[in-house]
Amino acid sequence: MTVPPNDNHQEPASGQEIPVNPQPRMIQLKLPGSVKTPWVTYSLLGVTVLVYLLQLLSQYLFGANMDLPAIFGEKINSLILQGQLWRLITPLFLHASLIHIGFNMYALFVIGPSLEQAYGHKRFAFLYFLAGFAGNTLSFLFSPNASLGASTAIFGLIAAEVIFIYRNRKMFGARARGMLLNLGVIIAINLALGLSPGIDNWGHLGGLAGAAIFGWMAGPVYLLNVGLAGPELQDSHAGRPFVEGSLVTFGVFAAAVIGRMIVG
Repeated sequence: MTVPPNDNHQEPASGQEIPVNPQPRMIQLKLPGSVKTPWVTYSLLGVTVLVYLLQLLSQYLFGANMDLPAIFGEKINSLILQGQLWRLITPLFLHASLIHIGFNMYALFVIGPSLEQAYGHKRFAFLYFLAGFAGNTLSFLFSPNASLGASTAIFGLIAAEVIFIYRNRKMFGARARGMLLNLGVIIAINLALGLSPGIDNWGHLGGLAGAAIFGWMAGPVYLLNVGLAGPELQDSHAGRPFVEGSLVTFGVFAAAVIGRMIVG
């Protein structure tokens, strides 16, 4: 990763000042834990497309109203209340049309690889599924309509990117403000479009909220450390913060589901 210096000197984690360089240059630093191939993103793309093909096959074989994967997997509140809790996750892999899956998978293809590089395979996978779970939970709580689609997780990825850039804004330098502004506009436009009939904005808001919690607690926060081997980035949220962020994010929305099931 190329990190532009923000001024003539920086304070490393060790507290020793980096000598002033009268001609600042770009420092090439590798993100700790970064990955070359975003195989989690590609796997999610492949599985989602495969499930959609199964949806089409089911409708071809049994009729347009017999989308068996959707029948057994979409978010249906009454069935979740009966204990079919998998319906808070399986909607991520189901879609209603070619346009529907096209938009979501394009967004995943655009956003996923760079975010997976920053988060690493495991953290990125947790982010995707926790955002999807949070989105479907909020939809379960506030929307009576059946729903399906990966947009809950996609909104979560956008929220996580906002958190990542904000928490590491010194690393991005002057670009951070413009990047955050662009992402904010994207979120606002898509939430506005979500007000249209047939779109589950509660799911989008839940995905944003779940990913924001996880991203803030467990997302990478890089510190520049200068040692004998030279400058290197260290992720201060590796390890314990990842576990805590996962438990808190899941716990908040799982508690909401349990509460709703108790109320009936």
